[in-house]
Amino acid sequence: MPSQPADPSYTVPGLSTQDSGRIIELLQMRLHALNDLHLTLKHVHWNVVGPHFIAVHEMIDPQVDKVREMTDDLAERISTLGGEPSGTPGELVSARSWDDYSIGRAEAIEHLGALDLVYTNLIEDHREAMRETEESDPVTQDMLIEQLRGLELFQWFVRAHLESSGGKLSTRGATTETGAAGQAAEQARRQP
Repeated sequence: MPSQPADPSYTVPGLSTQDSGRIIELLQMRLHALNDLHLTLKHVHWNVVGPHFIAVHEMIDPQVDKVREMTDDLAERISTLGGEPSGTPGELVSARSWDDYSIGRAEAIEHLGALDLVYTNLIEDHREAMRETEESDPVTQDMLIEQLRGLELFQWFVRAHLESSGGKLSTRGATTETGAAGQAAEQARRQP
């Protein structure tokens, strides 16, 4: 992160600068993750092909808009807590613990399979940040809960395309985006 001190020089009343510093770190990683998701969703929007192109293309844009709102909320909360939000691409790349989205131009079902894994990882990390703020900052926790509500809804939209009529999720057990994409494509080929 740019020259941001470990603990801010001020924060909101009732919260120590030490606790605030930890929360700012958590929120900064969530900000990076959601900025990355925003770019990934636009990448999918531009690179989806096949017979379900328009359905997926149009499903993605509202998700992009909502994720952008979430990033703004995170950045504003970081500032409110006395921090300095960082939204530059260089900071995102240097701080992240995940790789770039790995699917290029591909069938809609392949992108949806990969996005399911992207959402799973992001939601798990968001939930961890939510748990870490439970005692120290219920205001931040409330914001994260609201964001989780939206992220989980978006994953459900994605998963509705990946579930068989028997209730089997095609991406179950996948550990890589390409693996999830392949599993989704395979299940789609087997379905009538």
